[in-house]
Amino acid sequence: MKLARLAGALLLLAATASRGLFAQQLPASPDSMQLRGVELRYVLPEPLFDNSPAAQPVKALYVNAWAFGSSKLAQLVRLADSTEINAFVVDVKDDTGCLLYPSDVKVAQDIGATKCVRTRDVQSRLDTLHAHDIYAIARIVVAKDPLLAERRPKWSVQNRDGSGLWRDRIGIAWVDAYNDSVWIYAGQLAEEAVRLGFNEVQFDYVRFPDEPKEAMAQALFAARKPGETQREGVQAGIAILANRIQPLGVPVTFDIFGLTASATGDLGIGQVWEDFITVADVVLPMVYPSHYYRGSYGLAWPNGEPYRVVRNALSEAIERSRPFVKAATIRPYLQAFTLGRRKPRYTPHEIREQIRAAEELGIRTWVLWNPRSVYQRDSLRPYRDVATVTGGGGAQ
Repeated sequence: MKLARLAGALLLLAATASRGLFAQQLPASPDSMQLRGVELRYVLPEPLFDNSPAAQPVKALYVNAWAFGSSKLAQLVRLADSTEINAFVVDVKDDTGCLLYPSDVKVAQDIGATKCVRTRDVQSRLDTLHAHDIYAIARIVVAKDPLLAERRPKWSVQNRDGSGLWRDRIGIAWVDAYNDSVWIYAGQLAEEAVRLGFNEVQFDYVRFPDEPKEAMAQALFAARKPGETQREGVQAGIAILANRIQPLGVPVTFDIFGLTASATGDLGIGQVWEDFITVADVVLPMVYPSHYYRGSYGLAWPNGEPYRVVRNALSEAIERSRPFVKAATIRPYLQAFTLGRRKPRYTPHEIREQIRAAEELGIRTWVLWNPRSVYQRDSLRPYRDVATVTGGGGAQ
């Protein structure tokens, strides 16, 4: 793939002169990089080789909206160019309810979600990703949307005592996951993202709040049908999303709790493993070692055992999917951040140990999560080493 990138870059340089990618002229400092998307008429009509990222196991970095909309994107593109990374998961709507770019979706305009956008040159930036063979994944948060909750109270979780919006432990209002309008709004944003050029859509917070029972007892979900369970509410919602997005010809993917693969119930949030793997193209269990309780998998300190936690969690996921002929691809979210004051810090060693655990199970597709979108180069294989790692494995 790198040979193709190099050849493509040289041809583009010859064809476009000063119109090319920011990478054609390396500035003295990464902070001074200017992103310039490739105009579509200059893109080669056919690739030199069959090397599209979509045909390879996706190895992605989470890129928050601020990073995508700033000069930091140039640094992340360079990181991808020189390592095994071939995809970015980009926040199109994060858990604030704000959008990445100005939207034509009426609900977004009505609630002011287009007034807090992170970039106004999304097309140029997407063109740059595509020109660097970086597969662009749009992440859209569904149920944790305080902006929508505040501006559409009839779509929101209410306090049972009638005192207004229900809020979680940190004061955030949630929308009602029983309400079809919430899911339709997410679907409309996803359709728009695909039209803009995102290759895949990933939905997060496809669930109910993970709050204590005492707090949830005070929450009123007005859109809930008589006898409807949280699981049924989530099932209905993800079906709405799949039915809207799959006809567009892009993968539909869902982020879910890592514990979903081992739980016998719905974790109190409406998520059941089988409900997702039979609907989605890809499921992304968040198997962050720091999020497992003491004693999980017999480990006194899960956060200090990244290899064992990920190996155990993904082994359970594979076994849970095995009975289903057309089960979704498993693409785990792996921890690339340090949580809490107690060590270990998550250095390249801890991150590579998680990747090793996944790959030993035949899972060669993953996403690294760091909420600040800061990644350590030594966590990743240099591109020259990637060719020695063969693809394969039924979980891709």
